Amino acid sequence: GYDVVTTKWNSSGLIKPLIKSRKALRVLSGEEYSLLHAADFRHRVEHEILPALWAGKVVVADRFLFTGLARDVARGLDLDWVLKLYQPLLWPDMVFYFSVSAATSGRRVSATRMPNFYEAGQDVTKVDDPVESYVQFIGRVIREYESLALIFNFITVDAEQSINDQHRRLRELFRERQRLPWQKWNVDAVAEWLSLTPSAARR
Repeated sequence: GYDVVTTKWNSSGLIKPLIKSRKALRVLSGEEYSLLHAADFRHRVEHEILPALWAGKVVVADRFLFTGLARDVARGLDLDWVLKLYQPLLWPDMVFYFSVSAATSGRRVSATRMPNFYEAGQDVTKVDDPVESYVQFIGRVIREYESLALIFNFITVDAEQSINDQHRRLRELFRERQRLPWQKWNVDAVAEWLSLTPSAARR
């Protein structure tokens, strides 16, 4: 088995409350939205992800920096500008992309709840109906994910399938995929973290 640590998008104990309060006001610009989520990600990289990796654990991230890239570009921001927010980049050795249509995604989300204002992209679409707005906006996000999948060689999973089928396929792909030492292609990120965390270098 593996010693596993999990982390979720937008879950930093330090940054998440700030994001939540700003979202409640519905006054976030695209740039502020991007900056806050990048700060949340960076805080988790430094305090959760890199310490776990350094200790020899496996980190399973429910969404990674690519989520920020796709959403921010779908909001009209420049990809190069957004990438700079996440530097030095921490590259995972496996990225599973669950490919699904906008219609299916909208149907699944709305089956149990209404998408919230920013999730639905209502700040971008200006559409009053949250489900209609969600389908429009997630279509933009999906197009960005598809581009990123080609650029960064994501492992694509057909998310139109049932959850059980997706889970079975995910396990197969994880077993089959060759994994390389994560430090070798994350030199810059590790060097910065060690400079900020001298105690880790002495372990």
